[in-house]
Amino acid sequence: MDARLIRMGVLAAGLLGAAWPTAAQQRTPFQAKCEDTIGQSISVLSAQQQGYRVDPTRSFYDLTRLKGQSRANEWVLGLTHTDARIDIKAGGRMLQDRASGYECIMPRIDVSLTYLPIMVYVSREFPPGTCSYREVMAHEMRHLKTYQDFLPQAEARVRAALAKRFAGKPLYAPIGQAQASLQREIDRSWMPYIKREMAKVELLQAAIDTPQEYARLGKVCGGEVQSLLRPKRRN
Repeated sequence: MDARLIRMGVLAAGLLGAAWPTAAQQRTPFQAKCEDTIGQSISVLSAQQQGYRVDPTRSFYDLTRLKGQSRANEWVLGLTHTDARIDIKAGGRMLQDRASGYECIMPRIDVSLTYLPIMVYVSREFPPGTCSYREVMAHEMRHLKTYQDFLPQAEARVRAALAKRFAGKPLYAPIGQAQASLQREIDRSWMPYIKREMAKVELLQAAIDTPQEYARLGKVCGGEVQSLLRPKRRN
């Protein structure tokens, strides 16, 4: 009945750090200067939803093609579709110590999670106002609500993870390498992690499209859905 297509758009700008004496060792003057004067790390995370639109103009043939991966003789009567965007920018204040050959950076990580307008499709074979239209729309509204509820939850998890990683301490690297090192961490660790978090919504969506739910929809409204599908199944 439904498919959720998430495309991750990625914008990443620069940063992260290398090795330095362990916490058990006494702070060097450079460490003290970095930790006491450079300020605090900042993680700014925002999540934005841009609403939804209902499109009742496409046929179930169109929706079946749009979903893709449908089984033979399986028709898509409703579809909820969105694109998710993840943008990460990283920067921060930096100090250098020529004597040690190291630099420190206090990261500022800006993460934006966005759902583009969510498209809710109901097959045009079910005119608005009919029983079948209401039933299919009610099913799609469950998918819509799942998206809407999920985004702030993902934001909270990512925010907590960023705070744990970057809380309070500068990052150290040989001079000239801090930003490149941070960028590697963003690209190799944080972007994949956030993508995985955002993709968890698919498990919630799949839980809505159960065989029992499909069977129920096939019997509602005095068989209106079946009356649409039965001629197509004979072809």
